[in-house]
Amino acid sequence: MSVWSSARTPQAAVADLVAHVDAALYGQMLAFFPPSMDAEALGREFAAAFPGLPVAGCSTAGEITPDGIAADTVVVLALPRCGFRVVTDVIPDVRALTVESGAATARRLRAALERLCGERPDAAGHRFGLILIDGMSYREETCVSAVAMALDGIPIVGGSAGDGLSFGTTAQLHNGAAFRNAAVLMLVETDHPVEVFRNDNFSPTDRKLVVTRCDPERRIVHELNAEPAAQAYAAAVGVGTGDLNPMRFASHPVVVRIGGNYYCRSIQRVNPDDSLSFFCAIDDGVVLTVARPRDLVSSAEAELSRLDQALGGLDLVIGFDCVLRRLDAARRRIRPRVEELYRRHNVTGFFTYGEQFGGMHLNQTFSGVAIGRPRTH
Repeated sequence: MSVWSSARTPQAAVADLVAHVDAALYGQMLAFFPPSMDAEALGREFAAAFPGLPVAGCSTAGEITPDGIAADTVVVLALPRCGFRVVTDVIPDVRALTVESGAATARRLRAALERLCGERPDAAGHRFGLILIDGMSYREETCVSAVAMALDGIPIVGGSAGDGLSFGTTAQLHNGAAFRNAAVLMLVETDHPVEVFRNDNFSPTDRKLVVTRCDPERRIVHELNAEPAAQAYAAAVGVGTGDLNPMRFASHPVVVRIGGNYYCRSIQRVNPDDSLSFFCAIDDGVVLTVARPRDLVSSAEAELSRLDQALGGLDLVIGFDCVLRRLDAARRRIRPRVEELYRRHNVTGFFTYGEQFGGMHLNQTFSGVAIGRPRTH
């Protein structure tokens, strides 16, 4: 079940949701909310209104509701008690995370799922993990790789929590408590067939930019091709540095080649010293290729149609869509087409500062988990 509220206060928003959610029928809620919402107060309101019903979630850079793309909206996904078994945990400070501690959390959670569900021969097509990580922590790569390694084949997907377009502070929710610099982890087994996916819409060009000086810890590139980074990038895409903004970055992504495939390394912003801040890990010597977008709607439609056929119809898609794709859709005036597509395929989720898929942290993708209709035998 997916419901949403445009109320501006935590108390009013949760009051709207209570009218539509019978807590006795559901075993887990996912909540995606705008950064303008007081996360601590929202957590308290959820705990008071839905006692005994766990809630996990995060702040966003925009929401995907059953009615379309939104901002300043609290959207909730409620997973039924019947047909879903769910366990959750929180990593309270991903800045202090090590590979060992992240893996240990994932192993504990997997063991909890095994105790809850027992042995299931066909579990492979009926389990998935979700991870919601602070998108300003700069720790997504370490966190998701450690967790994925320890899940022993359970596919994981997720999104980096957002702060609108402010790039300041994000929030995570877990069972009535609000966190900063945290990651919320959820493992699900369901009677429904499921598949995690990722989809992008870009093609590489022959224009190359080599990172010649950067600050990997803060994901800041100071020089590309031995020139100030913003100037080199602007020249490569044929604009002036004064024209660089999130919409321009969305229209001219840069990608890296890993194992024969290209993955986005999206630019977040231009800094006053003409350096560039990135959403993803970056390092000296990395070769960036300027890419050109392909049609966003037809690319996503092909993937959702494939999933619909593979799973015998889609009950729900929990989607994590990059904020730069939202900006690109607005600039190209295709937002109504995106909304119609997402409504048709029952997509609910949020716009992110990055996406997680398997053990990787990605940018400028549409990722998620598709949940099909239960199969009768």
